[in-house]
Amino acid sequence: MAGNVLGIFAKQPLPGRVKTRLCPPFSHEQAAQLYQICLEETVAAMAQAPAERVLFYDGDRNFFEQTFPGLRLLPQSGGDLGRRLDQALQQLFTAGWQRAVLIGSDSPDLPVKLVADAFAALASYELAVAPARDGGYVLIGESRHSPQLFSDMPWSTAELWPATRHRAAELGLSYCELDEWEDLDDLAALQRLYRRAPESPTALLAARLLAPNPFL
Repeated sequence: MAGNVLGIFAKQPLPGRVKTRLCPPFSHEQAAQLYQICLEETVAAMAQAPAERVLFYDGDRNFFEQTFPGLRLLPQSGGDLGRRLDQALQQLFTAGWQRAVLIGSDSPDLPVKLVADAFAALASYELAVAPARDGGYVLIGESRHSPQLFSDMPWSTAELWPATRHRAAELGLSYCELDEWEDLDDLAALQRLYRRAPESPTALLAARLLAPNPFL
């Protein structure tokens, strides 16, 4: 674990600010409940990762202190996602960590093994990425920070990982492409989560909220 840090990006689960692509079938209040469980499931699972955890939060610090007592908290910077990822990694490397991995809170069943694989890869590579099913990525890690990977990129599109891979090649970075996973962005992804991990707290809550016909 020495030298490894895992940053988890999180938003305060306020109605209308999280999981809006799941509305409908969920109400905004239900989507916020679902996001909170998703976040809590992610943080709990990542306690098994071979790294210290840091939560990069967006919202009221008091909420995160009360929900995750004892977890190291850092505020996300302003700007687009690229700017926030860049600044988070810069902070972690400046603080002295040797290998830094960032994940979101939208993949509640993200395997801890995939995170461990990323840290293992960073012993030999400068960049490790787990692509997302939609063309983005669910995890990005570095052993040396390269701000150019986060500037002028097609965020929230299917071109993000191909563009990142192309940029890494332009920069001469060694990179490792890990196994693919997916974010919980829409109803189809939620259906797959339910089939893949029906006992996941996130899947169970979704089924309860949408009962009696959860996934029609």
